[in-house]
Amino acid sequence: MATIGEALSISHCHVAPTASLRSSRRLASPPSATSVSVVALLKRNPKRLKYAAERLFKKREEGMMYVKMDQSGEDMLKLEPVIQLIKEGAVGVIPTDTVYSIVCDMKNNDSIDRLRRIKGIGPTKPLSILCHAMRDIDKYTMGFPRGNSQGRMDIFRLVKHCLPGPYTFILTPSKELPRQCIRRGPKGVATRHVKRREVGVRIPDDTVCQHILDGLDSPLTCTSVKYPAEDEWILDPVVIADIYKEEGIDFIVDDGIRVAEPSTVVDMTGDNPTIIRLGKGPKLHWMVMEEEDSQATSQA
Repeated sequence: MATIGEALSISHCHVAPTASLRSSRRLASPPSATSVSVVALLKRNPKRLKYAAERLFKKREEGMMYVKMDQSGEDMLKLEPVIQLIKEGAVGVIPTDTVYSIVCDMKNNDSIDRLRRIKGIGPTKPLSILCHAMRDIDKYTMGFPRGNSQGRMDIFRLVKHCLPGPYTFILTPSKELPRQCIRRGPKGVATRHVKRREVGVRIPDDTVCQHILDGLDSPLTCTSVKYPAEDEWILDPVVIADIYKEEGIDFIVDDGIRVAEPSTVVDMTGDNPTIIRLGKGPKLHWMVMEEEDSQATSQA
């Protein structure tokens, strides 16, 4: 296994574009008035100029690794040092198809503890996982309800049509999921003593995020990036760097400013797929809103 120093040195090499890299969402298009104005705004931002040139740092001793992605989609090899750092236990920030997320190796307990400390969240708050494909969801959760001869709705088939996509599905975890990803009781009470065990799962429709997941053996534990003292997402990776570098983040992958739209959260642990937060993913016909589900339960 390469050391951290070796991983960092890889990122300094010039890499020629290759047609095998996936870049479906990064096809070149004529610049619009909107894109030109955004570029002009970023050039005037003194904080962004701080990271305008790509600078990679060794974690801990020399600071934070900062990887600036090119919108052409031809620079995916820049992500190889990031993948290596995650395997070695790093905690960092990557883009998704909604907002930026703080992530780490799902199977590294020390990394998950660091992620919680960096975000400032305790053991009672459940964490989500970023999955590469449906097989990961089937392995680490009890899965989606299948249809049957009694007329039960085939949720599994319906979900396949909206993933990858901007949805977080709350499911019951399987024994394969590490306990650190599951909601726990006060002061670390064992999960078997907590009435509800749940985990949020995502398959983001984002090229950069998917490329990172491609290089890993298991999903990523994740939580969205917010201002430490406010319940508000941070959408600019440069601002994230300014704030979270001091909190001990090991790396940041800058893939541009995001739009303030979190994922739609759907609870799959009850009788009906219930939306508990409506975000970027639209309400589909087989989903109910939390208020509608509550009314149906009270009338039963």
